[in-house]
Formats: sequence, C-alpha cells, structure tokens
Amino acid sequence: MSALGVTVTGASGLIGPQLVDALRERGAAVTVLTRDPARARAKLGDVEAVRWDLMSEPAPPAALAGRDAVVHLAGEAVAQRWSAKAKQAIRESRVVGTRHLVEGLGLVEESAIGQRPRTLISSSAIGYYGPHGEEPLDEDAPAGGDFLAQVCVAWEAEAAKASELGVRVAQLRTGVVLDSAGGALGKMLPPFRLGVGGPVAGGRQYVSWIHAGDLVGMILAALQDERWSGPVNGTAPEPLSNRDFSRTLGRVLGRPSLLPVPGLALRLLYGDMAEIITTGARAVPAKALVLGYQFRHPQLEEALRSAMAS
Repeated sequence: MSALGVTVTGASGLIGPQLVDALRERGAAVTVLTRDPARARAKLGDVEAVRWDLMSEPAPPAALAGRDAVVHLAGEAVAQRWSAKAKQAIRESRVVGTRHLVEGLGLVEESAIGQRPRTLISSSAIGYYGPHGEEPLDEDAPAGGDFLAQVCVAWEAEAAKASELGVRVAQLRTGVVLDSAGGALGKMLPPFRLGVGGPVAGGRQYVSWIHAGDLVGMILAALQDERWSGPVNGTAPEPLSNRDFSRTLGRVLGRPSLLPVPGLALRLLYGDMAEIITTGARAVPAKALVLGYQFRHPQLEEALRSAMAS
C-alpha cells in the first residue's frame, strides 16, 4: 500500500483514527477532509487536513486530485434521540454530504489538476435491511421501509453515482462496531460494569457486530482489491441474539447480565431510534467471505476482550 494516496472524510469519528493510523503504517499518504482542520490535526497527529463543509459545498478538488482512493465515513451520529431535527441531520449529512463528495470527484477532471481517484469506499449500515427477525441477510436482501433503511437506500444511491465517473464504488454496510472508546459498546459498558445490564426487549433480536479492527481491515482490503464493489456487509460471521450478546458481555466483565431492559424504557429514552435496538437484523458477511477476507476477531467473546483491552 506504499504507493497509495487516500483522502478520508469523517476521520475524527469512531473508526477514522484507527484507519488513518493503519494507512500511515502501510506507507500511504493520507489527506483528511474536515470541518475543523486544527481539531483533526490535534486528534490524528501530523496529517494533511483540508477544510470542507460537507453540507454546503462540493468536496475541494485539490484534496482529491492525484489520490488513488477516497474513504467516506462522515455522517451525523445515529445513536441519539430521534427528534425531527436529529432525523433531518442524520439523513442530510449522509445524502447531501455524499452528493457533495461525488460532485467534488466530478470537478477533478474539469480542474485539470490531477488524476481522479479510482476508488470510493463509502460507509453504509445494516439498517438498510430494516427489521427481519431471525432471517439471515446477505447483500442481496431487499431494503426495509423504515426511516433508517430509506436513509441507507438514498445514501448508497448517491455514492453509486461516482461509478458514472469511472470510479469503483464499494459500500460497507456496517453493524455494531465493538470499540470501548465509543459507539454502541461504549454506551453499554457503564450499566454492565455496574451489574445492571441485560437483554433488551426480550433479547431475541439479533445483534450483527464487528470488531473495529476488522472493519478497518475490510476497508484496507477494499482499497487494494478491485473485486470489492457494490454493497458489502461489514459484520462478523456469527451474529448473536441480544440475549446471548448480553450474556457474553457480562461474562467478559465478570458481572451479572440478567436484568432485562424493557423496550418501553428505550423508547422513552431514544424515541423512534429504539426500534433499531429492539428489532435488529441478522446480517452475514457473505461477500467478504467469498472474497477471502480473513476475520481477525470472528468470535464475540475474544472480540470483546480485545476491544476493551485496546
């Protein structure tokens, strides 16, 4: 990967710092697009940081030209109470932001300042599928009809437009990312450490999870291998029920994990967002396995121990 130049959006988020470190360890030149270059440099270290307001303008062509690839991670946090304002921000940051990124890619050739990136790796989410109970979901499963599913459909459609520019597009439909520094696991740890964690809304719904290191590994694989194209489920091979996930987390922490969390309590706390916690989706990484991706953390207990040790 020593010859690669990669532009990354959303590099200050949950996965971004690990991805930037992994790219630099492999000798890649990294450019970060961010609303706040000074903050990005403070968090990421010595990195080229270029200002971009994804909601108001196309991505700057000078930060894309001459690079081999773009990794697009930017988007408003989903794990918050879904007020009308929050839902608008969740949708527009993904749909409008991705549209502006692709517009910036289109401007590279017009500006004649360098070669357009050949690859776009764009985030998506297993929320694409909506609630499906125990049905295993590979990348060919249809989209759901709920809010988050329709956001993902529109989000992926904007990213796919880059293919009209001759850019290979891969969309990683990410599950619950295991990283103790934040995300869903970061929110779960405090109550479980206090011994008041447990299965949610009966615990039968599936949790499709992935260790942060494997998600970074998938991105690196997608950058290098042109067979990675279209939607790819960014999940570990063995999703578990919420009940089994809770038991495993309790065992890793050495704490009881029997106190059930009623769905009503989640709906009071998170509003409509509670639906994605109480329903879940059993996504499987069929395409990644066919492409030969070797999971470093395929088992939940080891993945949780690793995530909390890092």
